[in-house]
Amino acid sequence: MDAFLYQATIYLAAAVIAVPLAARLGLGSVLGYLAAGIIIGPVLGLVGAETEDLQHFAEFGVVMMLFLIGLELDPRALWAMRHKLVGLGGLQVLTSTLALMAAALMAGETWQVSLAIGLALSLSSTAIVLQTLSEKGLMQTGGGRASFSVLLTQDIAVIPILAFLPLLAVNNGLQLGEDGTIERGLEGAANSAAGHDSLSLVAGLPGWAVTLTTLGVIGAVVLAGIYLTQPVFRFIHASKLREMYTALALLIVVGISFLMTLVGLSPALGAFLAGVVLANSEFRHELESDLSPFKGLLLGLFFITVGAGINYKLFLANPGDLLGLALLVIVAKGTILYFIGRAFGLKQRNHWLFTLSLAQAGEFGFVLLAFSRQQNVIPGPLAEKLLLVIALSMLITPLLFILYDLLSHFVKDPRVEHEPDEIDEQGPVIIAGIGRFGQIVNRLVRASGFKTVLLDNDMRAVQLMRRFGFKSFLGDPTRPELLKAAGIAKAHVLVVALDDTERSVKLVSYVRRTYPDLHIIARAYDRNHVFALYQAGADDIVREMFDSSLRAGRYVLEKIGLSEYEAAQAEQTFYAHDRKSLRELATFWRADTPTSENQAYIERAREMEKDLEIALQDLAEKKDKG
Repeated sequence: MDAFLYQATIYLAAAVIAVPLAARLGLGSVLGYLAAGIIIGPVLGLVGAETEDLQHFAEFGVVMMLFLIGLELDPRALWAMRHKLVGLGGLQVLTSTLALMAAALMAGETWQVSLAIGLALSLSSTAIVLQTLSEKGLMQTGGGRASFSVLLTQDIAVIPILAFLPLLAVNNGLQLGEDGTIERGLEGAANSAAGHDSLSLVAGLPGWAVTLTTLGVIGAVVLAGIYLTQPVFRFIHASKLREMYTALALLIVVGISFLMTLVGLSPALGAFLAGVVLANSEFRHELESDLSPFKGLLLGLFFITVGAGINYKLFLANPGDLLGLALLVIVAKGTILYFIGRAFGLKQRNHWLFTLSLAQAGEFGFVLLAFSRQQNVIPGPLAEKLLLVIALSMLITPLLFILYDLLSHFVKDPRVEHEPDEIDEQGPVIIAGIGRFGQIVNRLVRASGFKTVLLDNDMRAVQLMRRFGFKSFLGDPTRPELLKAAGIAKAHVLVVALDDTERSVKLVSYVRRTYPDLHIIARAYDRNHVFALYQAGADDIVREMFDSSLRAGRYVLEKIGLSEYEAAQAEQTFYAHDRKSLRELATFWRADTPTSENQAYIERAREMEKDLEIALQDLAEKKDKG
């Protein structure tokens, strides 16, 4: 018990110190966990032999992560991904395997060893990539979805690879049984996947029986997910014990993982399948909230064990060679991913995200190398070096994401340029930008009997407006010739509702110079945008969230004791004070100085905030006296 408490203290202390520090430095939590493992393992030697056993436990973080990802996908979405799974994922695994196999052949290895090396190193790190994509909010981007498709294909590919590797064994006593089974191979694959030497439903079975058993278990998981989860959840709900939901969520993940290992399948794949089955369940959000804390902690523990498990003596013996091999793997896979991404139409940021995020080797490589060593496919000393190469490539991965962040500042996603429409209408009101803000303005003005001319360079927005019966014109509203065609010389009002803050300021500035008598109403994103539009010459400036936030504040006041009249008075007082303060603060604002560093602006803003408090307190005192 003392030893357990000591180890738990070491791991938790390392995580609590290193991860927040890495996050504050912008390095991401994954690099923090890996650094924590390196510090308590190879550097300080605070943990040792128990790291490998702990890593098997921590791998449940990967299993839970895939279960939660499955909950986000309904079966129809998965079916829609089939082309990416087969195309992107299948092509990546195949070409990476062949390229790395060729490199091993050139290094003098046999074709069997080379193929095993290629298969192990072709798989990327599901844990690191998905965790980082989720942290950075990149999962729903084109590059994020493409990366996820490849990772899912790789997880599925682990199953046939485990079954295939024993066929590459050299002098390991591999024999075909009388009934056609590969006795040692399939039994070893199943036992390795299960993590037990005795628990397996497929050991010694003929090939057709293995297939039927596997399909039967998968079918049982699907049917249980469809027909049993609702009654079980309702039974748990009747107990009115909150912790039972957590126990049931853990039971689902652990139980399905155990069933998968019994038939030699990947626990992570089984958990993903269960998540997809339960994606449309009414209890989906309950499962997510119960499992998310376990997933985060176990994933973090997994990354720490990867860092702590590095064989530093082997690394110090030849650091240049091992680091060079890790970089070679990253460059080789990155090059292949780059060309695959181009072939599948990925552009700019999405293309670089796809290329850099998947260039490393992954945690399934540990499993495949250990199994290859057990089956005498890869010699022990070589397997040790390759395990270290995989760990080093995983350690480099957060740096690749940092490189992606740097590239993102210089690479802009290309905008699809469409030929602008020929404008054949003019009106007293021109609305530039027809997003949510512009649409509301347009509906009110047109419903009141006035004609509007709608301009936007977003094809989807224009098509949407046309679908609802509003004639709109495609084109860049900042172009002078487009404004002239829309009749800006005769118009009374220009409404600037562009999403791009820089373009909206540019448009206001141009129109004010060219048409000084035109009334300009502009939508602002925030206070800095207000000041920029004010200096550019806008007559009326509307902050997009201001009025709705003010109304929400009035509702709050009504619910905590003020009457509707008193709350409305407070709202009007705040509104008048804020408009006055904006006009005054605009004289302190500087475009070339961040607001947080503009001391004169900050001091005046504080003074005016105190004035607002006094005004509202006076209002309350008048109410009490009245």
